[in-house]
Amino acid sequence: MKILHLYYDIMNLYGEYGNISALERVLQKSNVEITTDRLTLGDSADLESYDFIYVGSGTESNQKLVLEDFKKYRDSLASCIENGIPILMTGNSFEMLGKTITDCNGKAYDGLGIFDFTSVEQNKKRLTGDVICTADFSTKPFVGFINKCSEISGITSPLFTVKHGMGNNSESKSEGLHCKNLFGTHVTGPIMIKNPHFLLHIADIISKRNQGFEVCANHLDYERKGYKITLNELSKRFEE
Repeated sequence: MKILHLYYDIMNLYGEYGNISALERVLQKSNVEITTDRLTLGDSADLESYDFIYVGSGTESNQKLVLEDFKKYRDSLASCIENGIPILMTGNSFEMLGKTITDCNGKAYDGLGIFDFTSVEQNKKRLTGDVICTADFSTKPFVGFINKCSEISGITSPLFTVKHGMGNNSESKSEGLHCKNLFGTHVTGPIMIKNPHFLLHIADIISKRNQGFEVCANHLDYERKGYKITLNELSKRFEE
């Protein structure tokens, strides 16, 4: 089984590489033989040959560097999304899938245009805070932290409904992007470590697409305990 960690060295804020580490561990515990390719600017990859693709969060300047390189994958990435290959993009990486990204100086950059939404960076203002969200594919809420400077408009299929915290923009309680097995979110943590049920959801998708191996979940006691503590403490804080 093949995993792709794309732009691993330049889109690497907030310890988001932990998402890959967590998934590797679950698959290894499930007796699945895996190969993880870590590729970056100037490399080439056949995206459709992978069983899972991940892109993490980067600085605003690094995002623009990656955007130009990422465009070479536009058609194959669109095909991966259409064919249901599981993809996770955290932080500002999923913004590249939209029509445009406008920086804080008003300069617009063409995105991949796979989706019709737009992102606009706020001048000298970062939007930060803890969040509690829900998703229609999970009975358990999600927890995490958002640190961004962008307002996103035009997403018609969000990943989360925000119960506490910020959404895609200041007027919205919708967060992220969800299309088939593409998951895009500004929620960091890393999200698959803070939310072990999300980690298992991704692993289950991979399993169903690959001969239905049994996903091992009996080693996640520490992660489950951390999730429960975080959810309880955030819930108390937001109720105050």
